[in-house]
Amino acid sequence: MIRTDWTERHALYTPDAPALVWAPTGRIYTYADLHQQGERLAYQLQAEYNLKPGDRIGVLAENSVEHVQLFIAAQKAGFVLVPLNYRLTASELQYLIDDSAPSVLFLGKAQAATAPHLDAAGPHIPLSKVAGLIDDAPAHAQRPDASPALDDPLMILYTSGTTGRPKGAIISHGMLFWNAVNTEMRLDLTSADRSFNAAPFYHTGGWNVLLTPFLLHGATTHLYPDFDADTLLRDCDADAYSILWGVPTMLKLMSDSPVFDEVTLDAIRYAIVGGEAMPEPLIRTWQAKGVPIRQGFGMTEVGVNCFSLPARDALRKIGSIGFPNFYIDTKVVDDDGTEVPPNTTGELLMRGPVVTPGYWQDTDATAEAIDADSWFHTGDLVEVDEEGYFFVVGRKKEMYISGGENVYPAEIEAVLHEYDGVDEAAVVGVPDDQWGEVGAAFVSGTGLDVEALRTHCTTHLARYKVPKYIEIRDALPKGHSGKIQKTDLREQFSAAQT
Repeated sequence: MIRTDWTERHALYTPDAPALVWAPTGRIYTYADLHQQGERLAYQLQAEYNLKPGDRIGVLAENSVEHVQLFIAAQKAGFVLVPLNYRLTASELQYLIDDSAPSVLFLGKAQAATAPHLDAAGPHIPLSKVAGLIDDAPAHAQRPDASPALDDPLMILYTSGTTGRPKGAIISHGMLFWNAVNTEMRLDLTSADRSFNAAPFYHTGGWNVLLTPFLLHGATTHLYPDFDADTLLRDCDADAYSILWGVPTMLKLMSDSPVFDEVTLDAIRYAIVGGEAMPEPLIRTWQAKGVPIRQGFGMTEVGVNCFSLPARDALRKIGSIGFPNFYIDTKVVDDDGTEVPPNTTGELLMRGPVVTPGYWQDTDATAEAIDADSWFHTGDLVEVDEEGYFFVVGRKKEMYISGGENVYPAEIEAVLHEYDGVDEAAVVGVPDDQWGEVGAAFVSGTGLDVEALRTHCTTHLARYKVPKYIEIRDALPKGHSGKIQKTDLREQFSAAQT
């Protein structure tokens, strides 16, 4: 039997162990606290709002303890949590609400002004009311009599929708369990580990990089309303964080902060980096500080912790995402579905108990992504070297064809990152009358010159891979997860050409 209620046993084994710390105030929530609050909240959601297993709970708010309390209640009672992106417009949010049909919609204080513009079937409830619901529950209130199965949905997380309307990835109880197990095994987690979470809860990383694995393992998460490099660096020392994690942009902001030279970071065992490859100069900066870098890779629909590069290989295998985690099978295939040999580009397929059962109310998208043999088609292009290390070459849909040759932006971006002074680099394919498509490169950094960058690319890349256009910017546009938004760059380039 695999338990879907994690806090119940931790409340028995280590009731006084800190599970969650609200960083702005330092308030500690023990495992006993979260267990009892989850029980009472689940009871009240049923009693006050007639929620049943399978009913959705929408949350439109910045990071808060209430998010976690609602998650624990959903885990116990079979509700389905739907964290919504508070940075979206009202019309964008309305699409998500119409799609997920939450029975109740909790709103943060800053999001209350959006409420009148949203049409939701269920009531709008201030998120601050969660504490009152918990306090008003009968003294011995227990969760509804529900035993969620591993295949039952626990969350719906909407993907970024860079290729169209957002899709709601169903996150089941079993997915979170097996993702946590994969994470524990590959990252050597212990119950003594302490880390932070400053990623927004509408993003899979906010839940599943470390928070949910920590909840299963009995470790401690310090929760922040948002990311602030200076504050986080100081807290690393003050609270003896043992693991850091984030996208390269976050670690770059931290290393550029004047506080970086003031702190020791002695307690940190390693830093996990995902979202995109971390440039070698930035890896060396953190390694010189005594913090090993573990490159990772994942996606909302699969876990999210799918690959991990051992810290010892951070420089020897620069750019690699390492090996698949323990309970994930992989294949790399060509367009015909035939497995390719080492050092050959193909699409990454993954299979295992961490794969989503599908997209919410979207059978066509589910059938397109998951084949009859349960392989999830990621759309990511990878290569595997002779030692079995995986390297992401690019996105299948990002690949462009120039003069009949396939060009993978990630390869060009890696070369640009090798140029001294480049902080960020992104390459997209744009239309060209002669070649069909050519590359447009966008870079940011210090002391950069377009012609010098072009010469650097010409030295290290085949001619057809050298970007026809190179543009230097102060910064590149990023989404909520810190990833560079190539769709925005492509649209901006197109607009400038007209």
